[in-house]
Amino acid sequence: MNLPTKTIETRYDYYKVIPWFIKNASKIIGREYVIPSSERAIVFAMLAWMLRDDLVADEMGFDLNKGILLTGPIGCGKTTLFKILKECKLNKSDFEVISSRQVVSEFLKDGFDIIDKYSFTTNGNNLRNIKSFCFDDLGTEKITKYFGNDCNVMGEILLSRYELFKQKNTITHITTNLSAKEIETLYGKRIRSRMREMFNLFGYEESSEDKRK
Repeated sequence: MNLPTKTIETRYDYYKVIPWFIKNASKIIGREYVIPSSERAIVFAMLAWMLRDDLVADEMGFDLNKGILLTGPIGCGKTTLFKILKECKLNKSDFEVISSRQVVSEFLKDGFDIIDKYSFTTNGNNLRNIKSFCFDDLGTEKITKYFGNDCNVMGEILLSRYELFKQKNTITHITTNLSAKEIETLYGKRIRSRMREMFNLFGYEESSEDKRK
């Protein structure tokens, strides 16, 4: 995915949107939010996705009907970017960010109900509602045992989310340090294939600096 190479039509004035975003991001994280030049395309694309800017999406080659699979090295800012976008409350930033490790921890406590929990949520009338999630740090969780049986918890959840994506256009987001091959090794070819259908791939460069320093 590349930045537009020419002036294009957009739904928004990004000369105003981006300074607004940086100002709000700085307030949210409690320090100056800096966007390195090598990461401007990612931030721009993420903003365009959240704003539902179809003109930018067409130019940059991503699909507004798919979620986002955000990859990159440890510490490059993947989780922070999603959390900032959530707090900015843009058109499509109504999602919950949850660690994949936390999901597995909940599974160990509550069992297979957790797989249903992250496919559906319930409201006060006990009606099943579909919710958007960003599963953070996919691949850092461990395949675990439940009553002696191995269970790839996130793999099962991704399969459930895929069915919701096909049936209800439900959006899921993911952050991960894994390569495509590593995803296939951990979760299998079937899930890797479905992830191609579910996600736009946005990636930080391997040389991106560790922003936790």
